[in-house]
Amino acid sequence: MREISCAEVTQAVRQLCIEANTQLPGDLRQALERAAETEESPVGRGILGDIAENFRFAGDRGLPICQDTGMAVIFAELGQEVHITDGAFEDAVNEGVARGYVEGHLRCSVVADPLRRVNTEDNTPAILHLRLVPGDGLRLIVAPKGFGSENMTALKMFKPSASREDVLDFITASVDAAGSNPCPPVVVGVGLGGTAEWAAEQAKRALLRPVDQTAQDPFYRDMEREALARINALGIGPQGLGGSTTALSVAILAGPTHIAGLPCAVSLGCHVTRHAEILL
Repeated sequence: MREISCAEVTQAVRQLCIEANTQLPGDLRQALERAAETEESPVGRGILGDIAENFRFAGDRGLPICQDTGMAVIFAELGQEVHITDGAFEDAVNEGVARGYVEGHLRCSVVADPLRRVNTEDNTPAILHLRLVPGDGLRLIVAPKGFGSENMTALKMFKPSASREDVLDFITASVDAAGSNPCPPVVVGVGLGGTAEWAAEQAKRALLRPVDQTAQDPFYRDMEREALARINALGIGPQGLGGSTTALSVAILAGPTHIAGLPCAVSLGCHVTRHAEILL
């Protein structure tokens, strides 16, 4: 049995909050730079150039890539041979978020109640997704989620008779309806199967996949490619001002579901689909 202290968890989460908000993942940086070279619209090319300049400037100076530093979404994979010491794991995670956002001078955007709207002033509590896995390690992924993109999340409970074409139509229509709101070019995450809450979580988790990777299953790989082509044919373009680059990738995570249903969730990540991870 391996011991990991709450202090270690807090320190790791603190650092990941700052890193995720100031350093864009390498695969996304490269995708945006390539898009600036291939974008058909002169206005779109200019916007993509500005986006690239912004993330380089932020990374060099340790500044937030975007003013909306998001709500902290934490994906944790805790090895079943690990014992967390000196406190509660969830408390340690939230303490790390609080320190990261306050000490990192990141915007605190979380309110304690959805209707009374009083700011917690330290961006807590985080949204924590915890999995128990084999082994004696702890993997932490911090994925700050801005709400320009989060507000564009879509869920449809299809009948089991729905076809591949129906699902593709829904994915495309969801991006079309979102328009400029999620600050395109976007990353599109799709959760397909399970129950409503499972599909929604998988759609969010799909945003963690590198944009230069595709589904291992050829069936879903083809669906991803077709969805991406359809979305980019919409002409929404960078920041919604027109062009051929509306999305950088589509990632579909599919799983078993009930014979009577076919849930489908679409989660959009903006052009700064941020995340950082560590293995303790």
